[in-house]
Amino acid sequence: MLKTVDIPKQITEEKLVDLYRQMWLIRYFEEKVDEFFAKGMIHGTTHLAVGQEASAAGAIAVLDQRDKITSTHRGHGHCIAKGAEVNGMMAELFGRTTGYCKGKGGSMHIADLDIGNLGANGIVGGGFAIATGAALTSQMKKLGYVVLCFFGDGASNEGSFHEAVNLASIWKLPVVFICENNQYGMSGPVKDMVNIEHIAERAKSYGIPGKVVDGNDIFDVMNNVNEAVQYARNGKGPSIIEAKTYRWKGHSKSDAKKYRTREEEKEWKQKDPIMRLRSVLIEEGILTEEKADFYKNEAKESIEESVEFAKNSPKPTLDTLMEDIYA
Repeated sequence: MLKTVDIPKQITEEKLVDLYRQMWLIRYFEEKVDEFFAKGMIHGTTHLAVGQEASAAGAIAVLDQRDKITSTHRGHGHCIAKGAEVNGMMAELFGRTTGYCKGKGGSMHIADLDIGNLGANGIVGGGFAIATGAALTSQMKKLGYVVLCFFGDGASNEGSFHEAVNLASIWKLPVVFICENNQYGMSGPVKDMVNIEHIAERAKSYGIPGKVVDGNDIFDVMNNVNEAVQYARNGKGPSIIEAKTYRWKGHSKSDAKKYRTREEEKEWKQKDPIMRLRSVLIEEGILTEEKADFYKNEAKESIEESVEFAKNSPKPTLDTLMEDIYA
């Protein structure tokens, strides 16, 4: 039992240390990707979630191995938290055959069905139907798994959101809808797009639980998502969790962030979710300053190794160009 925070009973001290390292892994992966896009070494586009590490790591930490997730176009953190290999992810962004989609999918299409990652998605709100369908499969076949459906604040205004939540609520499907509210849908603030204070309030319309949590506090995320997962697993149906957080970078690689102030960015960076976890682990005596730095550096080394793996992996050849595509 920790002295300063509450945690779900299945989360051990060892798991907390692993989550600390995992969050650094996410942070360094995204910062490295940002660097390579700026240098023109990676092509296409990418959407980074630097500053949002706690919502991904905390939510997925309470799942069983059999449980599933659907991700978003801002999904690197979800993939890593669910157990994706950073070598395969980096290779995918470099367009190499050792990537998750053999170098043909890029940043927004990483999936690994073997570990329950049903995929990132380039379509805003594209994960709602996939998650709800997977939850229906679990219910009909009595497979016992729960699905976490990650989505952004902007996706809450898509028709697919309302259709999925309505269906899941009627049939009491084992799915938890997790809104990562990072305060902006592209260049517009949430307050200009939603006429309620909290997106989670929409749960009332469907007769299901809705909770607002501090998305930069991994303990708040874990405790509330764990409650929602158990609620779903016990056949009671879906919930909506809204994690209030903030993306440090722009909407995508081409975003100069002219719509927000540097003062606002500084204020949110002071709520860095990784440093908040670090402080708790040191205060609880789980980590020393030296050990915390060790895990941080270890994560950075893993990302540097993934870069070398990607650079040394082969590119697709012309004769394989039409393989693994639908049309």
